[in-house]
Amino acid sequence: MIQQGWSRPTLDVHIKNQLHLRQGGAVTNFDRRLPAPQAQLAIEALKDPDLFDFLGLGDEAIERDIENALMRHITRFLLELGAGFAFLGRQYRLEVAGDEFFIDLLFYHTRLKCHVVVELKGVAFKPEHAGQLNFYLAAVDAQLKAPDDRPTIGLLLCKTKNRLVAEYALSGMSKPIGVAEYQLVRALPKPLDTNLPSIEEIEAELSREVADG
Repeated sequence: MIQQGWSRPTLDVHIKNQLHLRQGGAVTNFDRRLPAPQAQLAIEALKDPDLFDFLGLGDEAIERDIENALMRHITRFLLELGAGFAFLGRQYRLEVAGDEFFIDLLFYHTRLKCHVVVELKGVAFKPEHAGQLNFYLAAVDAQLKAPDDRPTIGLLLCKTKNRLVAEYALSGMSKPIGVAEYQLVRALPKPLDTNLPSIEEIEAELSREVADG
């Protein structure tokens, strides 16, 4: 708590959201694309899944709706991302040889000392997503990275992912990339189902009451 600079309310939120189980869970190639100290810090900075239930959206929400909602709740979004993320822009414009490209969300991580490019995908992870993000990272390194900045890292936030497919895709990427899922709707605790009587049990109890009466 002291090391992270968290307040008591922030600590309560992270305990409720089981941060300790999600932290470091993303699929990444950081150990192969970053020097050892930064690689471990970057792995710990990402979590899987990211919880976006505070947006009030259903699972059918499309990418643009999610992006709009994240901007309306930017404080909660930054809290979920974790300590060190500083927001730089949405649909951040890059120009490469006269062609325009737009990054969904651009951050700077004050502890990792690098830019972080976040791409939202309202579908399951596909290998081509990693290729697109790899290109964005190369452009940010060339155009925005300061001489004393560390290599830019990328985060793909997808609706779902096949872990092995993601691992294969990232193994061929030259830039440091992580892949994680997001959840728009929190699953209900399983014990709620087991504590409720079945329809048959309710009907049997009503029948006994009628017979006794």
